[in-house]
Amino acid sequence: QVQLVESGGGLVQAGGSLRLSCAASGRTFNSMNMGWFRQAPGLEREFVAAINWSGGTTYYRDSVKGRFTISRDNAKNTVYLQMVTLKPEDTAVYYCAAALSGAWYGGFKALSAYDYWGQGTQVTVSS
Repeated sequence: QVQLVESGGGLVQAGGSLRLSCAASGRTFNSMNMGWFRQAPGLEREFVAAINWSGGTTYYRDSVKGRFTISRDNAKNTVYLQMVTLKPEDTAVYYCAAALSGAWYGGFKALSAYDYWGQGTQVTVSS
């Protein structure tokens, strides 16, 4: 069993920054690939960013490239999502997800590639 707890969400003006954190417990964190997803009201949950178990490989959706940075600290069992130059369209509930194996079966963008999910943290960007 893996527990994921997100934090760091909030209300920010357009152009502002936030850093989301996701603390993991219950399994060996440094063997898990991790991802961030988001879901806006009325829309499907979508991929935002992913990082492999070592932190050596990262992926981003096109709309956040250059603005968001995913990173991890295996000593702290935590994955981060640094978000800068936020836009109103970034408003959503952000979810952390863990893939237990060292691979993303179905691809790193697929919800089905992840075994555990956090409860989400709200990010609201005002214009």
